[in-house]
Amino acid sequence: MALALLRARPRGAALGSSKAASLHWTGERAVSVLLLGLLPAAYLCPGPAVDYSLAAALTLHGHWGLGQVITDYVHGDVPIKVANTGLYILSALTFAGLCHFNYHDVGICKAVAMLWSL
Repeated sequence: MALALLRARPRGAALGSSKAASLHWTGERAVSVLLLGLLPAAYLCPGPAVDYSLAAALTLHGHWGLGQVITDYVHGDVPIKVANTGLYILSALTFAGLCHFNYHDVGICKAVAMLWSL
């Protein structure tokens, strides 16, 4: 069963269309621009909506960035699958942790403001 999950893609399988890659690149740029707007919003009007938006955008931005590191530096079918699985687990735990912090503590915006006030 575990070997079936780690089985490599057939050699003749396509890696994806250039349209999908273009849409992915556009999505990455959109999240980056969204973060540029969220950071001043977090300073000017902190609140739960901005906290949860930051949690989602930061997690997605980090996930895509680390995914590129895996694409560039991890080689071999099994190591890539293991690294990608680890990345998905890390991203899910990061998002869950940030949401837990937002719900049960002061939130991302106020936490950063508290750090700045030290």
